Amino acid sequence: MQLRILGCSGGIGQQLRTSSYLIDDDILLDAGTGVGDLGMDALRKIRRIFITHSHMDHIVSIPLLIDTVFSGVTQPLEIHARAETLDALRKHIFNWTIWPDFSELPSKQSPVMVFRPMKPGDVLDFEGRRVEMIDVSHTVPACGYAVTSGGRTMAYSGDTSTNETLWSRLNQYSRVDFMIVETAFSNHDLQLSQLAKHYCPSLLATDLKKFRHRPLLGISHLKPGEEQRIMDECRAALGSEWSLHQLATGETFQI
Repeated sequence: MQLRILGCSGGIGQQLRTSSYLIDDDILLDAGTGVGDLGMDALRKIRRIFITHSHMDHIVSIPLLIDTVFSGVTQPLEIHARAETLDALRKHIFNWTIWPDFSELPSKQSPVMVFRPMKPGDVLDFEGRRVEMIDVSHTVPACGYAVTSGGRTMAYSGDTSTNETLWSRLNQYSRVDFMIVETAFSNHDLQLSQLAKHYCPSLLATDLKKFRHRPLLGISHLKPGEEQRIMDECRAALGSEWSLHQLATGETFQI
């Protein structure tokens, strides 16, 4: 499978985009600001969006994407997420006040967008890809995903911090070849990291001791201006046992 990094930052600014990852040309993992850099043809090819949680930096492009491709939709765009996340989208975004409810347009019988609730442990198999939702710990109901294609697996933590569920489930996979894991804060902000339920390098290093695989780790969600410090602390905390890579917008990986 091909993975394209549309956005991987913890904020915005010049060349910084928030969490959005394109698999092949039809699957999005989260829909942050990076989706807006795609051209119209690429936007129309997206068929499924798997959302990790309801925070703005992970969902902001969904309403604009739906509106942009509306006239050319031949089959509904499927939004996969925890039921709590979909409820938040309905209540706070697609509520006819902030944005039209595209799950009812152009009609309830034939909408351009459909919500597909999932729960941790659920698996979808389609067109040679297998996507599993995995429970994680964050300030709102959240999840990560494992995507398998051609016998190879990539995992995406979404936003999380110290937890058992992500690592125990991934340990049951025969292999994990690539993993996107967030590290939002530096160790200087340990208390804030714990409060916001994000990783900092020391917390990540402790949790990775639970992980039996040794994939390439793509470090994401770094706070703007703190990137070098966070990466230096990650390398110091994890040592030579791990292969680390600071993700950047526009990168493409063949997994």
